[in-house]
Amino acid sequence: MKKSTNGKSYLDLLKERKADSRVYFRHQSVGLELAELLDDEKHKSLYMKLAKDYDSQVLLELAKDVAIRKNIEKKGAYFMKLLANVKKKKKR
Repeated sequence: MKKSTNGKSYLDLLKERKADSRVYFRHQSVGLELAELLDDEKHKSLYMKLAKDYDSQVLLELAKDVAIRKNIEKKGAYFMKLLANVKKKKKR
């Protein structure tokens, strides 16, 4: 493997770049905020998709409501359940 001018291999440089967050659109930023609020970094791409498809204000309010509740173990799952209820109410 070739070394770059600063002594790091190309793969090392790619790993460093991967660690840097690149947010280009609003839905990406909202999705990351949702993942942080819900302590669910593992599913941040899901939250980005939701932020792209639904009103970000509604999603953030719902996530903040879930985040302040202390007795919820899986905040992401609870958030998704509440979101499903919100979607059902809108259809009526």
